[in-house]
This record gives sequence, structure tokens and C-alpha cells, in this order.
Amino acid sequence: MAKVVCVLYDDPVDGYPTAYARDGLPKLERYPGGQTLPTPKAIDFQPGVLLGSVSGELGLRKFLESQGHSLVVTSDKDGPDSVFERELVDADIVISQPFWPAYLTAERIGKASKLKLAITAGIGSDHVDLQAAMDHGITVAEVTYCNSISVSEHVVMMILSLARNYIPSYQWVMKGGWNIADCVARSYDIEGMEIGTVGAGRIGTAVLRRLKPFDVRLHYTDRHRLPDSVEKELGARFHQTAAEMVPICDVVTINAPLHPETENLFDEAMIASMKRGAYLVNTARGKICNRDAVARALASGQLAGYAGDVWFPQPAPKDHPWRSMRHHGMTPHISGSSLSAQARYAAGTREILECWFEGKPIREEYLIVASGKLAGAGAHSYSAGDATRGSEEAARFKS
Repeated sequence: MAKVVCVLYDDPVDGYPTAYARDGLPKLERYPGGQTLPTPKAIDFQPGVLLGSVSGELGLRKFLESQGHSLVVTSDKDGPDSVFERELVDADIVISQPFWPAYLTAERIGKASKLKLAITAGIGSDHVDLQAAMDHGITVAEVTYCNSISVSEHVVMMILSLARNYIPSYQWVMKGGWNIADCVARSYDIEGMEIGTVGAGRIGTAVLRRLKPFDVRLHYTDRHRLPDSVEKELGARFHQTAAEMVPICDVVTINAPLHPETENLFDEAMIASMKRGAYLVNTARGKICNRDAVARALASGQLAGYAGDVWFPQPAPKDHPWRSMRHHGMTPHISGSSLSAQARYAAGTREILECWFEGKPIREEYLIVASGKLAGAGAHSYSAGDATRGSEEAARFKS
């Protein structure tokens, strides 16, 4: 029987919810493009409830314990004395979310002699040292597409929030003011703007589709070019590299996975090549942007705004400069953890577990690493290597 260690974020400060703002969720049949939603044999939760926090347990306890497996759920994940570090030693399976990642570094993997499966309840497995997973024969899987549309909606919201100066305007209301001039002095329409995405996979393409009705000019760069029919439908112009695309754009949104080729992509030089007063939105991974270069660009006016929900490490230390820099629209990592998305990634996690326990193949689109190499979605989107360096800084959040 397997020992499953599941790392989830803390419950709300006022306790686990007993009621919700809405009754249930819309019923979806499939994702755009035809991929089916997760198909576990059953679920032990009501869609629309909070599953991603410790008390929610991804709805897995009844399922796992009924089959004789043990489940350890914790939010304590960082540092050598954490619950995760202690429980990992004899764990067979680790489940983690990108929003509160349990960093599986090479050092930790080296201590986990029984570990065979690492599941990302969500999308994006860069918190796992993929090279170390390959070297140790660990399978890495994630619930591909489960929250792609959730993130794309968040991207559009953040683009509009920056351009229209929404957050400072809301703050004037909260302070009792009616300061229209202060609000509109940094407010612009996005109509007619040049907007580009770095990455045009499921999330990036969904962002382009949602932006098209705003009568903007669309651009994209990706290692895989979109079909001609999609480019024509969206009126999107392809660029071979991000360096070629970003000087043209008024808004750049990053929707690419983190791996050695994208780490620190938006460094001082890349940001300097952007239009003065451009907006940068990053809901991909914090390490794709150079932390200090972003803060300096906002201070100098090279960037008019920066928004996103991804940081490095996560949780971000309280003195992280992105918390206090000018003209930002940062949130905790929430874009892919709406209650709608949680129902899908919890169901997908169970589907992966069912396949694993029954010795059946895990869906190809869910696989990141298998049989010692990149596989499935991993082979399509990642490059071999490690992006977890520096994750030990997350322990500072507790201090």
C-alpha cells in the first residue's frame, strides 16, 4: 500500500468555508479543441467547494484510505524541519500544487528512496527537478488543461486592470475620495494596441482568442508555430523569438513554461528593448522575469505596469521587492486555483492515481516525465534540466 504526501495551501484565516458565494458550477463537457475533462471513476466532493486547501484534501482521503493507502496532508513544506521534509523520506507518491509548491529538489529526491510518482494538481511541474526525476526513474504528471482557461481569463483581467489604472482608482474609493484626475492620469484604452504573448499553447492561444474582440493587433512567439488557419482566424503575427517580438508590443503577456531556456528570459536587456511605457503581465512563472530588473523598470518608467500572480520562490518572502514596487498589480498565485479549476484538477489528480494503482497508462497529455525521459506534454513543452535552484528562500516566508 502506498504512502501519499499531499502539500496544499493553508485554510482561510476565518476557517474552512461552510457556505459559498454561488451554488455549484456550470457543467462543461470538454475543453476547447476536444480534449475530455478528467474522467475518474468517481469523485468524493461537491464541485465548487474549496479543495485546494489543507482541509479540502483534494477530495482524496476517502478514496485513498478505502483502498488501504495512507494520506498525509500538510501546508508545512519549506526548510529541513518541515513536515514535508520529514514525511518525504518514505513517501511513495507526492502531490503538490503550483500555487503552494512543494519543491522537489535533487537533494530531496535523493532522500526519498521510495518515491515513484510526483503529481502536480494543476499545470506546471517546474517545482520538480525534472532532470533528477529522470535520473531516479520518477514519473511526473500534471492535469494538463485543467486550469488553462482560468489563467487566460486572469491574464485579460490583469491587462485591463493595468491599462485602465483600476487598482489605484479602487483605492481612492476605499479612502473616501473622488479623485478622477488622479485615476485617469494613467488610464488608457487597449483598443488599437499591439499585444503579444510569449508562448501560444493552450493558455497563450486562449488569451489571444479573448483579446481579439478588443480590436487589438495580436502577436505571438512559440517554439511551435500555430496552424495557418488559427493565425488567420486570430489575425496573429508569428515571431521567431521573444527578442524579435517584444519591441513592437504595447503589452506583453508571458504564457510559457519555466525551464532552462525560459529562466531569466526577461532580464535587464529584454525589458530595455520594450517600448517605454509598455505593460508586462506574467502568470507563467516568476523566474522567467528577473526580479530586480522588473522593479527597476517600474521605478524608471520603462515599464508602465507589471502584473501577475507568480513569484519565486513561493510563497514570496515578505521583503520581496514585487510586494512594494510601483505600478504593480500582483496577487498571490491564484489564477489557476479558482473553485471552478479546483474541481477539475482534483478530479484529474484522482484519475492519475486510479491509473497508477491499477497499472494502467496515464494519459499521454498528463505526462511530464516517464521512463527516464521527458514524455507527453513534457516532451512538447519542457527542456531537460532543473529550475528549482533558489527555492530554499521560500523558508524565509515563515520567519
